[in-house]
Amino acid sequence: MKRYSAVVFDWDGTVMDSTHSIVVSIQDACADIGLPVPPVEQARWVIGLSLESALYRAVPDLTAAQLPLFVERFRTHYLQKDGELHLFDGITDVFSEIRLRRADLAVATGKSRKGLDRALDRLQLRDCFRVTRCADETASKPDPAMLLEIMDALSLPPERVLMIGDTTHDIEMASRAGVDSVAVTYGAHDRATLLSASPTAMVSDVAQLRSWLLPRLEE
Repeated sequence: MKRYSAVVFDWDGTVMDSTHSIVVSIQDACADIGLPVPPVEQARWVIGLSLESALYRAVPDLTAAQLPLFVERFRTHYLQKDGELHLFDGITDVFSEIRLRRADLAVATGKSRKGLDRALDRLQLRDCFRVTRCADETASKPDPAMLLEIMDALSLPPERVLMIGDTTHDIEMASRAGVDSVAVTYGAHDRATLLSASPTAMVSDVAQLRSWLLPRLEE
């Protein structure tokens, strides 16, 4: 059985149950400035990309001139919900067990640095992760840059690193970086969509993730 020395988590839809809030915030921002409101599936698909990339994909009618106002409205709506967002049940126990096995934890997210730091501080998780990378610091998923930078910081080769995420953007990023991946089906992309990206494994909840992952960590 292959074993890993580091586990990299996506954030929204993988660690935090924020998919619905992101979708509604995109839709509400569209309504605020008179743009066509995208259907749920269209808004869900872009979760995990950098904000600017996501908005142009989710809202094709959005112009460059409208972008600053749209971002302001999106962030206003999202921040109104931010304090209510919670982690998926059992995920912090998985973090603890990974650390007990002396494996490194990291985050690769489409969130901004400010947004991730706000979440880490509110949840008292800042010290949990050795390395974190955000979309406003480097290339957006599915570009492999986030994972390449994390591996460089941890001095680990691709075969000892595992990526966990809820979108094809995560799985494709891992593939481009030469890293194995686990797709979780409880987030933004459904099982069929995730299968199209050929993850190393797929799980439907945190309990299944734990069962698959823990025997594969180096001790």
